[in-house]
Amino acid sequence: VDHHLYSEDFCDITISHPNISSTSELVFRLICRMGYFNEITKEGAECIYTGMMTDTGGFTYNSNNREIYFIISELLSKGIDKDDIYRKVYNTYSESRLRLMGYVLSNMQVYPDYHSALISLTKNEQGRFNYIRGDSEGFVNIPLSIKGVVFSCFLREDTEKPMIKVSLRSVGTFPCNQLAAEFFNGGGHLNASGGEFYGTLEEAKKVLERALEKFKPLLNAKG
Repeated sequence: VDHHLYSEDFCDITISHPNISSTSELVFRLICRMGYFNEITKEGAECIYTGMMTDTGGFTYNSNNREIYFIISELLSKGIDKDDIYRKVYNTYSESRLRLMGYVLSNMQVYPDYHSALISLTKNEQGRFNYIRGDSEGFVNIPLSIKGVVFSCFLREDTEKPMIKVSLRSVGTFPCNQLAAEFFNGGGHLNASGGEFYGTLEEAKKVLERALEKFKPLLNAKG
């Protein structure tokens, strides 16, 4: 069960619907079509809601379908506290994570001519802030709060493999999934995509700058 484009062919039955906001929403729809809505527990509803919320950036992208909010109302009927879930996911951080966020943003690079921004994180920097998996979750979205920025890129050195993890976000109709596919061996959604780069961080930055130049007409059109 997946909602990404080009789902992998590794099983006998594949349920894939890229127009659905999240895999969790698709799971909910599948449960209901099978007639098991009444079997969903409060804990199960919390899991489904959490997946929907995080896969849409707190319902800030891929979430204009009104049916999403009907589903939320059905999950609320199971007794979930969506406000508490939001606080636990987005507003319960360690001190080191918050300091890491400040550090990353202090080194942010903005490309005004391309309406874009870049943040990055090396392995050494991760060590300085006692980085644990998930500490940089959501960082890539922050530069999009800058007026005029429609595309954000986060480059992070992987701590286990000699590679750069690439996270891309956009607003409006700028296709960051196309940029991910063409330059970073990745893909994803229109506004939320990712990829990988095998090389140094500086090399990845140069590839990004080439990508910005190629996509400049679209970036300027959305700026």
